[in-house]
Amino acid sequence: MSEVLKVSGLEKRYPAFHLENVGFTLEKGRIMGFIGRNGAGKTTTLKALLSLIHPDGGQIRFFGMDYEGSERQIRQRVGFASGGVNYYPRKKLKDITAVTKRFYDSWDEDAYRACLKAFALDEEKKPMELSEGMKVKYNLAVALSHKAELLILDEPTSGLDPVSRDELLEIFLDLAKTGTAILFSTHITSDLEKCADDITYIKDGKIRESSSLNDFLGAYRMLEIPSGVPVPEAALGVSRSRSGASVLLKAEDAAGLPARSADLEEIMIHLEKEKEEE
Repeated sequence: MSEVLKVSGLEKRYPAFHLENVGFTLEKGRIMGFIGRNGAGKTTTLKALLSLIHPDGGQIRFFGMDYEGSERQIRQRVGFASGGVNYYPRKKLKDITAVTKRFYDSWDEDAYRACLKAFALDEEKKPMELSEGMKVKYNLAVALSHKAELLILDEPTSGLDPVSRDELLEIFLDLAKTGTAILFSTHITSDLEKCADDITYIKDGKIRESSSLNDFLGAYRMLEIPSGVPVPEAALGVSRSRSGASVLLKAEDAAGLPARSADLEEIMIHLEKEKEEE
């Protein structure tokens, strides 16, 4: 497989937050879910990838090229969509599109029209007239219409109803089959279990893990313990309830215990509680 995106040692410092030594790699035709709680550094990382903020250190390479010196070529091959349309709220969608498509040599009008139909988008409407879900769909229609080889999506399924989300995930899977790489952040971890090949988990500005989805899930186990039973010393995180607690363990530490597999949401919740329970 060929490398589409490689991030190494990415740093960004703010007075109250530090993105520290962030690194991961995304290959052609793979879908990577970028997870972490609000404020963990997901959006800061994505903004750095898109040159919307200037990193304080590290290297970002697209298709083997440094962004600096190859910006125009890279932008032609990368699509971006976030959870809304916040620009030109009083302009009609068709007017926004008319301006946007001028920046892309590979703009595919047929693909754009197909997206409008699939997403039931009315070009005569203005962003201010759209629901949050429809704003997401418009952003995606634009991102999918210039034959991007890499899609970077910040909360693309936010505001979508379950059926629309499922349809969107199917689009992602179809795109991946054609070789498109997709990096998207989300809080809806069940979406990732349907379509992601890889998971990158960020906490407090640091990448805690970046691996295949199967390896990520396979690395942990959940143990349910009743009230009064001591929490194992090897616990990575604990979530308490009236009847007892659920405990996250590394798979090797759960050997011989009545532990079960954990899903993405459980793993994330328990890892986020790590400090609280120390």
